[in-house]
Amino acid sequence: MPLADALLPEFDHEAGVTRRLLERLPEDQFAWTPHAKSMPLGRLAAHVAEVLTWLPETVNKTEINWDSTQPYEAKEFPTRADVLKFFDESRDAARKALAGVSDGELMQVWTFTKDGQPVFSMPRVGVIRSMVMNHMIHHRAQLSVYLRLKDVPLPAMYGPSADEGSF
Repeated sequence: MPLADALLPEFDHEAGVTRRLLERLPEDQFAWTPHAKSMPLGRLAAHVAEVLTWLPETVNKTEINWDSTQPYEAKEFPTRADVLKFFDESRDAARKALAGVSDGELMQVWTFTKDGQPVFSMPRVGVIRSMVMNHMIHHRAQLSVYLRLKDVPLPAMYGPSADEGSF
């Protein structure tokens, strides 16, 4: 079985769970933050939605350079519908890129550099799992805590949630 075929069911599950969580965003709380050092809820939701944009970049390039002289332009969305639209577009592009990549391409070394200096190198498949999918899951978990603190019912993710009896 090709590696991409093994990753796609996991991708579909995680993307589906992520979308169900994003569907519950309380628009009137986008500016709320649980701590001064935390991202506001709306910014965190936007970050969760944007992480999958990195998957096509990982598949289509062998290196990404973060130029620290260029400020990162964080995504911001005014409404839940805007977050969901962007997530859906990102998910669809990411899935297409993943479905079209060969085992040889997935095993090719990919490098992240900062200001031209290597930070890490690993096979693309590792980057997709750790820096894309696990990164999205990590921030989705943060977002679920934000929503719990705002008394927003959470969807089932890996089993029943306290708010939904099943998944």
